[in-house]
Amino acid sequence: MAVHGIDLGTTYSCIASIGQVGRPEVHRNREGSDTTPSVVFFETADNVVVGQTAKDNAVIHPGEVVSLIKRDMGHDTTRTLYGREYNPEEISAFILRKLAEDAYVASGTAVSDVVITVPAYFGAAEREATRTAGRLAQLNVIDVISEPIAAAITYGVLNPAEDCHILVYDLGGGTFDTTAITLRGGSIEVVCTDGDHELGGTDWDSALVEHLADRFRSEHPDVGAPLDNRQTEQDLRKIAENAKMALSSTVKHTVRVMHEGRVTTVELTREEFESITRTLLDRTISITRATLETARQKGVARFDHLVLVGGSSKMPVVAESLEKEFGLAPRLHDPDLAVAKGAALYAFEETYRQLLSSGRKAKAEEMALEAGLSRADQEEIANRTIKTVASRSFGIVTRNKQTRRELVTHLVHANDPLPAAVTEGFSTLDDYQDTVAVRVMEQAGSEESEDLENNNLIGEGDLRIPPRKRAGFPVEVTFALDSSGLLHVTARENETGQRLDLDIQIGGMSEEEVASSRTSLARIQVS
Repeated sequence: MAVHGIDLGTTYSCIASIGQVGRPEVHRNREGSDTTPSVVFFETADNVVVGQTAKDNAVIHPGEVVSLIKRDMGHDTTRTLYGREYNPEEISAFILRKLAEDAYVASGTAVSDVVITVPAYFGAAEREATRTAGRLAQLNVIDVISEPIAAAITYGVLNPAEDCHILVYDLGGGTFDTTAITLRGGSIEVVCTDGDHELGGTDWDSALVEHLADRFRSEHPDVGAPLDNRQTEQDLRKIAENAKMALSSTVKHTVRVMHEGRVTTVELTREEFESITRTLLDRTISITRATLETARQKGVARFDHLVLVGGSSKMPVVAESLEKEFGLAPRLHDPDLAVAKGAALYAFEETYRQLLSSGRKAKAEEMALEAGLSRADQEEIANRTIKTVASRSFGIVTRNKQTRRELVTHLVHANDPLPAAVTEGFSTLDDYQDTVAVRVMEQAGSEESEDLENNNLIGEGDLRIPPRKRAGFPVEVTFALDSSGLLHVTARENETGQRLDLDIQIGGMSEEEVASSRTSLARIQVS
């Protein structure tokens, strides 16, 4: 019974499952690589190319190539290709289909049940959108878990006897998270988390692109700006990414910038690159510092290990700066593959536990034996627990009784333990209200705020109340945030004894839209 873990990354993605010795194994794609660029090329209306070939075509066909789609997850944005609008969930589904089909070619086992990872700082809408993307790719999404948790699972399995506090610094291609985690007896408990899902290695690339464009303009002021030409910009991005990777192992690297028949040769040094991108690194250090302070407030004052994951954490300056700032020697922990491997372990263990809890012990044992797990291993899996926290604050819009000013009253707060269930009482402001508008808000900035502009609307609906009620009629609102970070909201009035549920659609697609999209996307060839 094969289950898979998928690291659906901003710039690169990866899929893994458990091998015959009980260890996670990454499935290489048909091109022979462990990771697949998260880039989609709409070659025709009915043929989509995903991966390195798509990335290569970004220079030639920039208008038909979509990258960094993960940054749009949970947002109401679309891309129009060949007269059809595609939302982020649909474009992500093409990436997931490519991973699943390549894994089938590599292993001979069809991919069905999966766990997909997301940045720890993803909120409810982004997580639900990720789950929807999996469904559109014809996958059964067992769960959506945070990338640092997946990395910690891999770390914990490789160090089973060690009880410790670890700080996971996850600098991926498009997102950054830092998470404090306690490992105890094989179980994992998230203490707190913070991050920025619009900060990652691609921003280092962008800074270098700007630098190279400026160097070209200074040498050739009589021609057009390189970044005004989409093909030149795409070419510069490829050059910048390659230079960034080269400067992780060498101290200097030479590139050639070509535009409108002119050429500029630029010799980059590692020191110069680090200077150009220093403000970006400082942002990650500031977030890490805030995470450590929150951990101290929650009783964790000392960390045993600083674990680096995410491909961009391989830049030498990252480890050097973190050790200088925090006095911990960073461990580079399988940065490109650890998240997918951890997701595979979680998928396997969660499926094993579900089989046991549903009374299918023989099937669970068969699954464990196929993976080469001993009785001791099985017992450890059955007893392992994972506890996490809310990545954002969630609340509803209320009005001040005197000023009538609208503000956000938060019911669940960032870093509250999950699952969380909170019920609070509210009351109507006006006589004879027929309905109460319930607007569900999610923290948008780095800190919790009652101001509407610092929160995002993620769902809304009207709750009907009995007729002819005077101001002050009571209404209860319940927020239930599960361990996956998915939010369920209920509003009710208790006078008549009737429970009135408020069904809020988070993620942007209704069941009818999902079904229609699945049928439509299935007609498109993915390669």
